[in-house]
Amino acid sequence: MISKRLGKLIFLPLLVLISSAGISYGATTLLLNGSVTKDVTTTQTPPPGGKVVISPDAPRNAQCPLNGMMYTATEREIWETRRPIYAMLENSPDARPISGLNSADIVYEAVAEGGITRFGALFYCGVSARDTTLAPIRSARTTFINLASEYNFPLYVHAGGANCSSADGGKTCTSDKRVMALEQLESYGWRGSNDLDEFGIGIKAFKRDRARLWSLIGREVAHEHGLTASSEKLFKYAKENRKWTNLDPSGKKNWKDQYTSWTFKDASKTPGDIRNIAFGFWDSSPQFNVVWKYDVEKAAYMREQGGSPAFDLNDGSQLSAQVVIVQFVKELGPLDEHKHMLYEVIGTGKGLLFQDGLATEIAWTKKDRESRTIFTDLKGKKLELNRGRIYIEILPIGNKVTY
Repeated sequence: MISKRLGKLIFLPLLVLISSAGISYGATTLLLNGSVTKDVTTTQTPPPGGKVVISPDAPRNAQCPLNGMMYTATEREIWETRRPIYAMLENSPDARPISGLNSADIVYEAVAEGGITRFGALFYCGVSARDTTLAPIRSARTTFINLASEYNFPLYVHAGGANCSSADGGKTCTSDKRVMALEQLESYGWRGSNDLDEFGIGIKAFKRDRARLWSLIGREVAHEHGLTASSEKLFKYAKENRKWTNLDPSGKKNWKDQYTSWTFKDASKTPGDIRNIAFGFWDSSPQFNVVWKYDVEKAAYMREQGGSPAFDLNDGSQLSAQVVIVQFVKELGPLDEHKHMLYEVIGTGKGLLFQDGLATEIAWTKKDRESRTIFTDLKGKKLELNRGRIYIEILPIGNKVTY
């Protein structure tokens, strides 16, 4: 790393040398190890552990198709060569803080089993210029597969999943057929394709890091809490080993061809006065209770869970969202001896939209597994969502939301 003092001493002669040689601005950026004054117009992608340097002065005029957030042309050039990652992330107290959620574009949260929630997080625009650690990666669940299917064969990232759970070679399954996630992925044509299961990829994109929380708790975590993934290695593996980019392996279908984007708007300059949103998933699991507190200056909701602020381990920032949607759905389960749960996100229902310090009663509809979930007001008018990170909280019908 070049020190600030040394950088000043060598900058002018180096600039003259580069200019006389006719070397591009991109080379200047490389030689100065990240010192930039304008956007980088190239389709370069960040190396594992690194980033593409984007000037803070570069125009933000490229809209992310997932959440409407505005980015630079360089970041758009990168994400348009890819398709979204939909990663399964754990949320048990022993695994917190989670790594990567503040780089996600959309985050879904629902109970996996036993009142323990899990995240299904989409990574696309927010990780375009920076390699991002995603952790802890956990197993596939049917509820999340049904939601991931809206994104037209995303890179579905997980470690194993609910399955037949048979002790006799599959003759007698002990799991309910409705929640056999791995068998479902096989029937949908995802296994060995856009399905990036750690059990099949291993160290090429994942690694076990049981010391990921060492600085916070002073000890290693259990084996199941230590599986991490690199966003850049996942994109690279999908491209080089599975032929999945923005196009499918045939090279003919772009993932966005059948994708329906929601409608976005800028945040209101006159926010409402609803400052706190509070709810739980199961009464028996208060450590998963959520509070979102609206920060007027940031025009964002700040997350607390289990009575404490929730953070992203990658940079120590408090988890935040510009939009919080509560989606009420029918809860089924436990369905078998493994206590598997299923939440019916296909169909219709009601919900609540929180943005701009306001609350709006809404309706949702999702025609089938691959259809987009459409959110409307109670009169059927499609909603405009604020630009920025969106959290969709999947709650059982009848759960109380206080605001």
